[in-house]
Amino acid sequence: MDKVGPSGESIIDYSIYDAIRAGFGKVVFVLNPKIIDDFKAIYEPRLKGKIKTEFILQELENIPEGIAFNPERIKPWGTGHAVLVAKDYIHEPFAVINADDFYGRHAYQLVSEFLKERDNADPRYAMVGYKLKNTLSDNGTVSRGICQTSSGLLTDVVERTSIQRKGGKVVYKDDGSDVPIDEDAVVSMNFWGFTPKYFEQSEEDFRKFIMENASQLKAEFFIPTVVNKLIKSGRATCSVLTSNDRWFGVTYQEDKPVSIARVKELVEKGIYPGNLWGNA
Repeated sequence: MDKVGPSGESIIDYSIYDAIRAGFGKVVFVLNPKIIDDFKAIYEPRLKGKIKTEFILQELENIPEGIAFNPERIKPWGTGHAVLVAKDYIHEPFAVINADDFYGRHAYQLVSEFLKERDNADPRYAMVGYKLKNTLSDNGTVSRGICQTSSGLLTDVVERTSIQRKGGKVVYKDDGSDVPIDEDAVVSMNFWGFTPKYFEQSEEDFRKFIMENASQLKAEFFIPTVVNKLIKSGRATCSVLTSNDRWFGVTYQEDKPVSIARVKELVEKGIYPGNLWGNA
């Protein structure tokens, strides 16, 4: 809910605005119980009449029946679980984003066009890919899912950590050493396009995950892990839709002024109005 826009908008406001422009008709917020009341108080009136909204909780207890988890566990079960808890509220092809990432207008248009061609049982999914150089932070290292593709389809995602620009090159850490990486490599920023078929497929994997990790305090169930398994087993495909927009987010507190400056620039170019929701 950090404000980055000239009229108090957060990054999620721009995401919703772009989604509406691209033809999406509903937004489902998956929220931590600690913030749901504050969040709902802001966004329910702000979005009324603009797009249908649902506010739901990602709770630790929302796991298959008959499985007990470690009572000391505090950390949520991960992005894959966050999507699963929304299954009763989504009955059409849908996109998944992180609330604190700015993806750019083009990304929503790409996914919208892709999803318009899908029916609910279609196991053909999509991911918006970004050029690595457009996703780096000036204030520290980042982790990114480096994508391998063939004929426009995702074949593998490998997580690389401690990525940064160093000495004119982009490098990541491997066993303590800097390894160069192509700055034009395509990376995943957790912007996905799915059909309801995905719920059925990921539910199977989540049951296995939770049976193996219920006692763990930090193990997480991630979307890319599920997608990798599905494409490698031939149960789904994932198209990579490449955006040339520059992603930004608030990975570090020092990134916030940069995000504010980038939004200001986009407003000055006329891509967004100065007051996103008018008098809402």
